[in-house]
Amino acid sequence: MDLQLSGKRALVTGSSSGLGETIVKLLAAEGAAVVVHGRDEARTAAVAKSIREDGGDATVAIGDLGTDAGADAVEAAVADGGPVDILVNNVGVYNMTMGWANSSPEDWAEIYNVNVISSVRTIQRFVPGMRERGWGRVIQISSVTGESPAASQPHYAATNAARNNLAASLSRELRHSGVTSNSVAAGGILTPAVQDFLVNLGRQNGWGETWQEIEPNLVNALGPNDVGRIGRRREYADLVAFLASPVAGYINGATLRADGGRYDA
Repeated sequence: MDLQLSGKRALVTGSSSGLGETIVKLLAAEGAAVVVHGRDEARTAAVAKSIREDGGDATVAIGDLGTDAGADAVEAAVADGGPVDILVNNVGVYNMTMGWANSSPEDWAEIYNVNVISSVRTIQRFVPGMRERGWGRVIQISSVTGESPAASQPHYAATNAARNNLAASLSRELRHSGVTSNSVAAGGILTPAVQDFLVNLGRQNGWGETWQEIEPNLVNALGPNDVGRIGRRREYADLVAFLASPVAGYINGATLRADGGRYDA
């Protein structure tokens, strides 16, 4: 399928590594000009360089979206290359060991700032231009914990519920404008850091020694789904690329779960 992304420009926040890197590289491969965003200049520049070496169009924006000053710096860097048509708010943090007993009000405020307010900052800076031009795509990356929270990571789950509601509210605000707003709720994203953590957890719980042994047992114990594994980055990136394209113009105000058919054990 031709996603018709040639001539579009996309900003993917937190795209110097992990899922964001996979998304920004896929959008570039589909023909969009992309802005690679991160806080680490060397790492962010390396991703942009890789995209250009593969024939893509990539620039860099450095800034901490957890602050107004950092968001201003990103806005200024992006402006040099022209308007943004696609905004993917991927920046987010989580702590897999934190729960009710060891999370302070300050922890709740900090994760809300990073996971939710950072998106508000980018939306306020880039979406008005989309509305004026009559076309745009805004996509939040969230988690199924926003709808199905566990006892652990309550502050993280709350931010994902907020991300989903933010996306829905924004779609109402932008009705009839040509700009859509949606959210992708991930059921688990396998990154190298996550895999290392889960391998250690699996060995501690007797679920196996290798990742191949541990993954199905871990999924059954912690987040059973009908596919029987954790989602890969490219699977989420494919969904984001579709939502970012003109062909997805009738999908608006939605939270699309990509979770392998997750269910409560």
